[in-house]
Amino acid sequence: MSSDTSRSRWASLLAEAVHSPGLISEAYHAFYGYSLGNQILALWQCHLRGLQPGPIATYKGWQAKGRQVKKGEKGIELCMPVSFKDKRPEVVGTDDEGKKHTAFVYKPFWFVLAQTEGDPIETPPIPDWDRAAALAALGITEIPFAHLDGNCLGYAKGMQIAINPLNPMPHKTTFHEVAHILLGHVVEGEIREGERPPKHLREAEAEGVALLCCESLGLPGVEYSRGYIQDWLAGEEIPEKSAQKIFHAADQILKAGRHETKASPTE
Repeated sequence: MSSDTSRSRWASLLAEAVHSPGLISEAYHAFYGYSLGNQILALWQCHLRGLQPGPIATYKGWQAKGRQVKKGEKGIELCMPVSFKDKRPEVVGTDDEGKKHTAFVYKPFWFVLAQTEGDPIETPPIPDWDRAAALAALGITEIPFAHLDGNCLGYAKGMQIAINPLNPMPHKTTFHEVAHILLGHVVEGEIREGERPPKHLREAEAEGVALLCCESLGLPGVEYSRGYIQDWLAGEEIPEKSAQKIFHAADQILKAGRHETKASPTE
């Protein structure tokens, strides 16, 4: 990844996660509450600058907690949404206010605990992740496995998933199949060429989601996911658009299974 974080992209963050065992888990536990992409971005900057990963907040956020950012400390850059209105005549039409758009930019507004001093703080525990709650929140139901091929570990159709009862890692396959649904890979009716990514990319995307979820939650199967992704990509780089979709889908799954499903205001 480039040392210029303002030029960082989701594909670079994903590649860092895929090729660095333990990175996702460390980022998830250090910066819980932020998107997975921002977690990895924050951790990478901490490693680069020799900072102890830990709770993170804005300058005013730390003041509200009774702590002060140390003099001379530089902020951690995270990706944040910025809303704006496009007032060009060709898009405004009859709407004088213009059409609203959202862009994502990198801003150095955050500081980790190690960059501050003052009152001690309590770090809230990370809520447990619940599979049934996640499926319900996402509107996905589980149906009995009815595939005749015993080598098939699971499948998705419509808004339903089925997991082979003999599957040694049902959680990983659950993430994979739910990802197929959230990523728009599962469709009904006629599918025309070009409407979906090719199969190798669909499988790499779904397994990328499984990798992020498994390692975040400390579940087994991560090494299988890494090998699976590399086999499907066959040396190709993950496209930027695919990386964005992978991070978004993994965030959806993780947030859906926690009691705290409201997105962080920084996202």
